[in-house]
Amino acid sequence: MNINVGSASPVSSAADSIRDLVLQRIEPAVAVRMPAQALTVRIEELVSAIANERRVLMNSAEQRGLTNDIVNDMIGLGPLEALLQDDTVNDVLVNGPNRIYVERRGKLELTPLKFRHDAHVMHVIQRIASSMGRRIDESSPMLDARLADGSRVNIIIPPLSLRGPCISIRKFARDVMEFSRFVDVGTLSADLARVLEIAARCRLNIIISGGTGSGKTTLLNALSRTIDVGERLITIEDAAELQLQQPHVLALETRPPNIEGQGEVLPRDLVRNALRMRPDRIIVGEVRGSEAFDMMQAMNTGHNGSMSTVHANSPRDALARIENMILMANTNLPMAAIRAQMASALDLIVQIERMRDGVRRVTYVQEIAGAEGDMISLGTLFSYHYAGENPDGSLRGVFEPRATRPRFYNRLEYFGLGDAFMKALGGNVEKRT
Repeated sequence: MNINVGSASPVSSAADSIRDLVLQRIEPAVAVRMPAQALTVRIEELVSAIANERRVLMNSAEQRGLTNDIVNDMIGLGPLEALLQDDTVNDVLVNGPNRIYVERRGKLELTPLKFRHDAHVMHVIQRIASSMGRRIDESSPMLDARLADGSRVNIIIPPLSLRGPCISIRKFARDVMEFSRFVDVGTLSADLARVLEIAARCRLNIIISGGTGSGKTTLLNALSRTIDVGERLITIEDAAELQLQQPHVLALETRPPNIEGQGEVLPRDLVRNALRMRPDRIIVGEVRGSEAFDMMQAMNTGHNGSMSTVHANSPRDALARIENMILMANTNLPMAAIRAQMASALDLIVQIERMRDGVRRVTYVQEIAGAEGDMISLGTLFSYHYAGENPDGSLRGVFEPRATRPRFYNRLEYFGLGDAFMKALGGNVEKRT
């Protein structure tokens, strides 16, 4: 009898029978202490021996496939392990045991991989939770965690999930993209890349706005590469994703409550503490709550060059979200005072979007031009204009600059980059009236 045991978990009764017998003959507590290579050799020997005993016809490739599946179940994340090693995969999405999706090049696709049953998914989930010292069960059916490689994980299980246990993994990027690579893939034009490089180098306060999976953190990582190596940087994140290359970086991470509901550390707590650590810049991976107020305070008190991201669909929506988050801080400030503080603190909003061809593109770069009455004025420096579709389905468009002298031009001149900035915008300086 021939059975198929490739990279996907085998589902035939013969393969499951061999798997069960292997697991009976090797003690799990011993297996987790063995080096991965030694464990693989031992399990491959057992698979071959049991297949011979049961007279199951398996070639060497099929034996290796079953061995890898068993090893991944024992010390890895089962069928997800191969996807985590695949550099073309950005997201792994498990919708119950039988449907595992991945995102490649901005597009979702269904994989042939499967878990054997709900209990198999739960086994992997419990492995993730226990590695973080966390718990997930019916009384606590949601979990945010981080894998050993830094990948971000969200888990939700029944009774909240009606399709069985679900896992969402945002993979940790191993390499930081440079602006030249963004230009190659169409995220930016060369002139727009130059504008953003100068903005970061000249210590402008920048918010990157976009939807889920639009590439905000990737762009923030690229911006950070232009920061001077002599600056002291403090990063604040829920799950560490930033990959700053400077030598003087302190990475702070929030902490969820323990099983007893104690010990939680919020982003706002870390922002406040960071202000006492003599930072040159504070970089918050994402503002999503009351820490927005403390972030604006930091930007207004000498910590120029601070950066963050926010979930929003446009620069104007980003400002509205930040306003609402500041109100969450219970500051009792009037709206006019909040908007005046935001206008003083922020310099640039960069809007990025994942478009229907899967490419992430910067659609707007807008400056905070000031506050007029109780409204914040925005000025467009760059905008993306759709021009059509290519035969291969990719979109055509242009990144159109507007050569208007920005409010922060004096800061650009202070760093000796005013002319270079205006040249990237089109070369002609129009004075604001």
